[in-house]
Amino acid sequence: MKINGLGRRLQFPDPRKAGTDGLVAVGGDLSVPRLLLAYRSGVFPWTAHPITWWSPDPRGIIEFDSFHISRSLRRVLRQGLFRITTNTAFREVMAGCAAPAPGRHNTWIEPEFIEAYSRLHQLGHAHSVECWLDARLAGGIYGVAIGGFFAAESMFHRADNASKVALATLVDHLRERRFALFDVQMLTPITRQVGGCEISREEYLERLAQALALPAAFAD
Repeated sequence: MKINGLGRRLQFPDPRKAGTDGLVAVGGDLSVPRLLLAYRSGVFPWTAHPITWWSPDPRGIIEFDSFHISRSLRRVLRQGLFRITTNTAFREVMAGCAAPAPGRHNTWIEPEFIEAYSRLHQLGHAHSVECWLDARLAGGIYGVAIGGFFAAESMFHRADNASKVALATLVDHLRERRFALFDVQMLTPITRQVGGCEISREEYLERLAQALALPAAFAD
């Protein structure tokens, strides 16, 4: 497969022409304009050395109407064990997602990613949901919002159920805000458990275009 190298010019190859592995291009930078163009194009970065850009086929999403949680998690939500906030500790959530954890010794979230997405957050394009136990950050999730599209990037927990509570809270928030597409890139055991599914790249790109055109907003 021919690998498309990105120079300084702000553009991406057509992701429809990517191979089965989903690699679209290599190079470029993690500037705000390029990141926003990437998400609008159905592409996301995955590594920093070198920077690589991907559009997998199939693509993992969560359908809002199909999202479901267990009875035990519903009980946790009703009990209010966690104090939940949004956009209060974005960088800390990213750091939590990047930190080693049981079963995960390596991470794709390099320091360059934390800096780049923190810039997106400061400009209102990236958002986080945080779960707290007293004054301790117990878990959270973060991602990028454009129009009626939200791309969930990663989540973490330091206490049982904290990441699941953050995810459920985020889904409820996106429903209320009339988002149309919740992208999770590739399915994990947790996203499968709550109803995540896969769609073709072609369908994803069609739905992405529709979602981007919506006047939804993550925050006022």
